[in-house]
Amino acid sequence: PACTSSSTFIEWGKLNRAMATHPSEGNKLLRAVEMTLVQMFISHESVYECIKELGELGEVQFVDMLKGNSLFQRSFVPELKRADEMERKLRYFVDEVNKEDIVAPLDYTFPPAPTALEISDLESNIDRLHEELKEVNSNLGALVKSYTELLEMKHTLISADVFFAKGSGSIWSGNTPHRSPSPYDTEGGEYPRHLCYVTGIIDQPKITTFERILWRTCRGNVFVRIAEITDEDPIGMYNSDGDYTPKSAFICMFQGEELKARVMKICNGMGARIYPCKEKVAERRTIRDHVTLRLDEMADVIGQTQEYRMKCLAEVAADLRDWIVKLKKWRAIYYTMSKFNVDDTHTGYIAEGWAQVSKLPDIQNALNRGAKTSGSRVRPIMNRVYTDESPPTHHLTNKLTKGYQALIDAYGVATYQEINPAIFTVVTFPFLFGIMFGDMGHGPFLFFFGVWMIYKEEHFDKRKAVMSEIFYMLYAGRYIILMMGIFAAYAGFLYNDIYSKGFNIFGSSWHMPRNDKVNYSSTDYVTLDPKYDYDQPYFYGIDPMWIIAENELTFMNSYKMKMSVILGLCQMTFGLCLSCINYKYFGQYVDIFLTFIPQMIFLQCIIGYMVFLIFWKWFMVDVGRNMPSILTTMIDMFLDFGEPISKSDRLYAYQEYVQVVLVIIAACMIPILLVGKPLVLNYLEKRQVQTYEELPEAAYTEEALRQEEEEYRQAQVDMWVHQGIHTIEYCLGVISNTASYLRLWALSLAHAELSSVIWEMTIQYGFYILVWDKGGFALVFFLWLLWAVLTVSILLCMEGLSAFLHALRLHWVEFQNKFYSGNGRPFLPFSFALILDNEENLEEIESV
Repeated sequence: PACTSSSTFIEWGKLNRAMATHPSEGNKLLRAVEMTLVQMFISHESVYECIKELGELGEVQFVDMLKGNSLFQRSFVPELKRADEMERKLRYFVDEVNKEDIVAPLDYTFPPAPTALEISDLESNIDRLHEELKEVNSNLGALVKSYTELLEMKHTLISADVFFAKGSGSIWSGNTPHRSPSPYDTEGGEYPRHLCYVTGIIDQPKITTFERILWRTCRGNVFVRIAEITDEDPIGMYNSDGDYTPKSAFICMFQGEELKARVMKICNGMGARIYPCKEKVAERRTIRDHVTLRLDEMADVIGQTQEYRMKCLAEVAADLRDWIVKLKKWRAIYYTMSKFNVDDTHTGYIAEGWAQVSKLPDIQNALNRGAKTSGSRVRPIMNRVYTDESPPTHHLTNKLTKGYQALIDAYGVATYQEINPAIFTVVTFPFLFGIMFGDMGHGPFLFFFGVWMIYKEEHFDKRKAVMSEIFYMLYAGRYIILMMGIFAAYAGFLYNDIYSKGFNIFGSSWHMPRNDKVNYSSTDYVTLDPKYDYDQPYFYGIDPMWIIAENELTFMNSYKMKMSVILGLCQMTFGLCLSCINYKYFGQYVDIFLTFIPQMIFLQCIIGYMVFLIFWKWFMVDVGRNMPSILTTMIDMFLDFGEPISKSDRLYAYQEYVQVVLVIIAACMIPILLVGKPLVLNYLEKRQVQTYEELPEAAYTEEALRQEEEEYRQAQVDMWVHQGIHTIEYCLGVISNTASYLRLWALSLAHAELSSVIWEMTIQYGFYILVWDKGGFALVFFLWLLWAVLTVSILLCMEGLSAFLHALRLHWVEFQNKFYSGNGRPFLPFSFALILDNEENLEEIESV
């Protein structure tokens, strides 16, 4: 049988990693901190206190040792059910407290996790207050409902007197065809004996529908009158949500039991409340007086009940935050303990987790404190466990680097111990943003906005839960905004650009043009020609004379395009160098010789040569000579391969020979990238083949041989396809990534032109039409206000967001794909601080 392990080719990307030596802890700024797997043995008596101490420390990411088991197959299920029940009751408390707008103080510190005795007292206290508050709310709801019914009955009786009284036509409603003075009007406030009637209360929005249904169902044989109730009683006239509900009293008169049944069904379907009404006036007044007396008595009872309810809520609100925090910590402890395995002797628990090597003494001290607090005589034991499993990735951050690390992790968490791009992104990200957003006027706006958020850190940290999502993202990136403003102002100083205008600090390197008719004090523009008007290189940035030059746009386009290509080559080359450092760190010397070196040579032979031509034209070519375009030269380098170059198109001697050599070298790198690494890996695999003991004859089955051969063949195919895709992607990416860096030029040009247009159409236009009268200054102020609004909304917000996204893309795609795999998993330790800082938990705590 074949003795070559096919699993090696299935995971062929891991071969070099297996050949590498065990990585030691590197520079903490460049790589993740060294992690290790630890195993802990904790006794039954001390497990709760030990995990509580580890939660306060927040340095261990526990591994679920019962993975695959359901929750009911684990330990501590009753405790988790108790926690769920208490959380349900606390949510009820939160809703009730928020209904009454009881506000807790903002200054608040989280209490420690409760002990077993404290959680029992807390549970009993929560149960007591929950039952009391629930009973009070139930009684209050019943009282309010009874009060509302009595109040509606009172208004029904009052309206009935009006309905039956003579001359009540003033309150008739004439909206329907059947509405006209009734022949049944009688004197004395009593109704005709031969008619039936129904009285009640209905919500005003339903009146029109109610009348139409009665008219159509009863065929116009029902006489309806409506009277609006204007009493805005603070209890009875408001619904359960606290909104005022306008109501009206109605009376329906008809003949016969059949119509009565129809009317009753319609009233029930429309939600109308039917109240009895006596026939005699004296009886109605007697009932009304009795109802009024009952209303006064019930109002007093309701007031006393509400006072008692507020007293209960005040007692709850005083400790509600502490209860929520304690319960979340207690639940987190037992949820973590449910991941542990019970040892064979059933005297303790076995736990495993990932931790920083440098934090192992602190973890051991926390375990000892927990055992001492619990009074256990069995000291917890912790051992390091060496495993082939890749540890989680944890980078040390501070306030400055945390935002940049979040940008990198959004692309993908770094593979364990590979170089972390965040430390370089701290500088390169705001720098590329500044190149696209460069303006001495707009940059300080971002800078001072970032300074303001940093200055108000303490204020905003207490209000994270009530922040809007957009402002929370801005606040989380306050240091990024600060540095983007600094580099935008720096780039604007290089461009000599402030609100699309220039400034003269170091004078000019141009002398007066030969055309003496040009008046520089006017708005005339000149064409600058370095063959005649140029003295020496400008001291710093862009010469201010370009501001009044007709060929300014041509010059700035050429300058920024070449600058973009140079910056792109520098960043891509730096990314390849970082990949070499990664290969060396992990001992992947095959990738150094067959990936890094061919990629670097291919990049420099094409893009590096183009950058060389840029600098050659800048420093070595006479300005008076008409030189060919670099883009044309690069195209001819491939399309006219081997053809001689005319003297007018030649930049230096032997140019055609140099270009032929570069093209040949670049072409030779492609097959090396394509087949070099797979061939060497196959060769190394054969050298590592071990001699296995001869298997029993029963193992030599045709099916086993065929399956192993099929796996080997499939692994080979996967390896070659993967390498081919990687090679094609890189070779095409050299051109496409370089072209992608031209976004630096495009966005910088767009920002400058938009700023210029907004200035010319507002401020400059206002100065042109300014006159010395009352309307002139008002118009200038209006145009200045318009300029400010457009600057903030378009240039700062929209252009700033665009430049941010483009800078992010350059880092994620053009820079990081040269060295960064991002296949790791984050380090998520068991930490009370992280649990309480969770968005949902924080919002629940801060909402009290």
